[in-house]
Amino acid sequence: QVQVVESGGGSVQVGASLRLSCVVSGGTFSRYVMGWFRQAPGREREFVAAISWSGGRTIYADSVEGRFVISRENAENAVYLQLDSLNTEDTAVYYCAADPGRSYGSMSDANLYEYWGQGTQVTVSS
Repeated sequence: QVQVVESGGGSVQVGASLRLSCVVSGGTFSRYVMGWFRQAPGREREFVAAISWSGGRTIYADSVEGRFVISRENAENAVYLQLDSLNTEDTAVYYCAADPGRSYGSMSDANLYEYWGQGTQVTVSS
């Protein structure tokens, strides 16, 4: 049974930084594409960032490009999301997800991700 657990959320001021962590257990982490998604109140879930199994390729949503950085450490079964220059529009529940590669498609496609965490809340206030 694959489990995905996020941590690191919190309440911060505009311009602050946070680092989200996600640990995956029960599967072959080094073979998973890993992604971060978020959902704000009253809005649809949206793609934030993703990283290939090797870490050699990363993609970002336009809204976070240049402010957020995704990384992974396969030896620790962990993926991270560094959030810098936070603004109020970044307020959301952030979800970590794992794509085991059973389907083809863009790393930004939530439908490819089979394993999801419970989410961690990020609140940015002015």
